[in-house]
Amino acid sequence: MTQAVWSQLVGQEPAVETLSAAATSAAALVAGETTEAGAMTHAWLFTGPPGSGRSVAARTFAAALQCSLGLGCGGCTGCRTALAGTHADVRLVVPEGLSISVAEMRALVQAAARRPTTGRWQVVIIEDADRLTEGAANALLKAVEEPPERTVFLLCAPSDHPEDVSVTIRSRCRLVTLRTPPPEAIAQVLVERDGVDEAMARWAASVCGGHVGRARRLATDESARKRRDAVLRIPLGLRRPADVFACADELIKTAEADATEESKARDEAEQDALRTAMGSGGTGKGVAAAKRAADAAVRQLEKRQKSRATRTQRDTLDLALVDLAGFYRDVLVTASGAGAALNHPDHAEQSRSAAEQWTPASALRRLEAVLACREAIEWNVKPRIAVEAMVTTLREG
Repeated sequence: MTQAVWSQLVGQEPAVETLSAAATSAAALVAGETTEAGAMTHAWLFTGPPGSGRSVAARTFAAALQCSLGLGCGGCTGCRTALAGTHADVRLVVPEGLSISVAEMRALVQAAARRPTTGRWQVVIIEDADRLTEGAANALLKAVEEPPERTVFLLCAPSDHPEDVSVTIRSRCRLVTLRTPPPEAIAQVLVERDGVDEAMARWAASVCGGHVGRARRLATDESARKRRDAVLRIPLGLRRPADVFACADELIKTAEADATEESKARDEAEQDALRTAMGSGGTGKGVAAAKRAADAAVRQLEKRQKSRATRTQRDTLDLALVDLAGFYRDVLVTASGAGAALNHPDHAEQSRSAAEQWTPASALRRLEAVLACREAIEWNVKPRIAVEAMVTTLREG
């Protein structure tokens, strides 16, 4: 029977079967028992499309490894602290900028070499392992090639393609491929876990593109729904040349506003916590020196926060571009008369109208322009320039 922690993984039954078997094998290894060869290994690579739950799968597996029962019961201290991100022996690396540096990875590898302090395993989770710089990947490779006895590396990446994960690291990892969760499973988890109204849950699940986090946000945040509607009005709203720059500006400003909204509260809390930790507000001897040190530390923190905000802005813009690409794909589906499910079923009328106005070749050129914009931004082209070029093509077809 599926244990409590595995309920975190939506529509991923094959992966749950693999990971629960490995957790059972890991518990047997800790107990000094013999296990089936290959059931548990020291390095894992979780791949899958955005929203499939790569990082959730890694955290869930980490909880099962730290579980006092070895099953992922969900109720013991090991499970609860691992899922909450407070377990002393579960280290989570989430890139706050556009990449993971070699210095950060070397420090992590050193820490991972220690024996577990309170848990059963020393677990290292690297989200977005595709953001490793070449130097960071080499530092990680050394640790994966000669792993400490009780350390497990859990890497998350979109795919196991060499552009995402180096061939040498991939060859030393056991692969767990996650699939796009079906809408029915997403709707069910929104209702049962998040208390979302059933009708809203079904709608969000149908338009999220299999992205569980996106579905939750659309179901619970009205501003997110309004931003999506604004993006999907763009294809049929480009009537005049001036509309190109107005729409491009709206896309950029929406991404900036979303990133600011997401980062503001977190940034302020981090700065306050850092100042407090470094003695801000104290009195007596040494206060001036402490204040200078605190100010310097805050400046460093602000630099990291700015990098994180840039990444958040780009990720938000990318979501909008994915929505746009989905619309043009819907136009092609509608024009072909195929029975494939639409990415945006609630905008089927607009897709049908566009299919009547454009030739399939024109719709395809527009879709390719969106994909080219995503690629350009990934290669650090200034987002505004990339978006304006894209929207120009969207208007001209």
